[in-house]
Parts: sequence; C-alpha cells; structure tokens
Amino acid sequence: MSDGKSHQQQQSLSLAIIVLFALCHQIPVSQCVELTFELPDNAKECFHEEIQKNQTAALEFQVVSGGRYDVDVTLESPTGEVIYRQIKTQFDSYQFVAAATGIYVACFSNEFSTFSHKIVYMDFQVGEEAPLPGIEEHATVLTQLETSAQEIHKGLNAILDYQTHHRLREAQGRKRAEDLNERVLWWSLTETAAILLIAIGQVLVLRNFFSEKKPSQMSYTLMQ
Repeated sequence: MSDGKSHQQQQSLSLAIIVLFALCHQIPVSQCVELTFELPDNAKECFHEEIQKNQTAALEFQVVSGGRYDVDVTLESPTGEVIYRQIKTQFDSYQFVAAATGIYVACFSNEFSTFSHKIVYMDFQVGEEAPLPGIEEHATVLTQLETSAQEIHKGLNAILDYQTHHRLREAQGRKRAEDLNERVLWWSLTETAAILLIAIGQVLVLRNFFSEKKPSQMSYTLMQ
C-alpha cells in the first residue's frame, strides 16, 4: 500500500499546477529561487530578482513536460535591455555579472503554443554561496579538519544539484513514457475497430455472393 501511495504522489507531483521545489534565501551573501511552475498555452510568466552591481548571478531552466518541451526565455536588465534570449529551447543555463544595481526580470513565454501547456523548472541564483561559519574569518592556514569540512560541503552541494537534475530527467522520461503509452493505446483501439469493420464488410460481401435469388429476380435477370 505504501508503494502505491508513493507512486500516486509522484504522479500528482509531476502534474501539479505549481510545485515548489525550494525557495532559499541565505543572508546578503547569496540567495536563490528554485521552483517548478506551470506555463499555460498563450501565456507568459516573469520573475523579478534584485541584484547588486558586480554581483554574479546564474539562470538555469528546463522544460519538464508539455508540447515539444520548448519555451521562449528572456532576461532583462533594470534598464530594459535584453541580455539573454532563447527561442523554443528545452533547457539551458546562463551566468552573468550584473552591470548595474536593480531589478532583473526573467520571463518564460509559451505564447507560440495554442493548446499545450508546459511545466518548467527554474533555478535563479544570485551571489556567491556563503562559506562555512568561521572559515571566512580564518586568518591562518586552514587545518586538515576545516579543509575536509569545506570539501564535504562542496560535495554535498554538488550532490544536491545532481539529484535535482536526475529528478527532472526522471519526471521528463516518465511523462514521455505516459504520452507514448496513451498514443499506443489509441492506435491499438483504432486498429481493432478497423479490423472489425473490415471483417464485418467481408462477411456481408460473401453472404451476398452465395445468397439464393428469388424466382422473380431470376426471371427478370433472364429477360434482360
């Protein structure tokens, strides 16, 4: 029972209208917004993030399901200048250094699609990650224990990134498999209906060939 419930929860999670993977804000040094959202057809969603001048930022996205797994993406500076643009792209990442302080806007557009909605994953990271407590104020050379702790911290962050990408690929693969299964089902039903119609038609034609004609019909045929 628990396995069935967990499977149903995974399916509902992949098809949810808005699913929040993570929303993290780490003190002024670094902040990130990581979420998955639904992008309806003929719709456009924008996200705003305040970035300081000379601060490093990175935008990463991937279309999890819907249509041909593609969206239009733009990133605008506070002055309205488009610093990044992608047309009908499935996934990509872009890293930049803010040229000015202000609100940067990342927009995802599905306006070119008239009937299919998309589920999009987005990761908007701003600033460098905060170091471990006490290490940034270390005046001397790091000890072996502190170096190991720092390496473990970096390794755990890498593992989190890998897990996120594998979850996305698993959700995308499952959705593709479900779509393929549905298409195969409808194609099989169509073939079955076509075979039944052809069989019934052949039976009716054969019955017409071997059916006996009435005398009136025969005489009428001879007169002709």
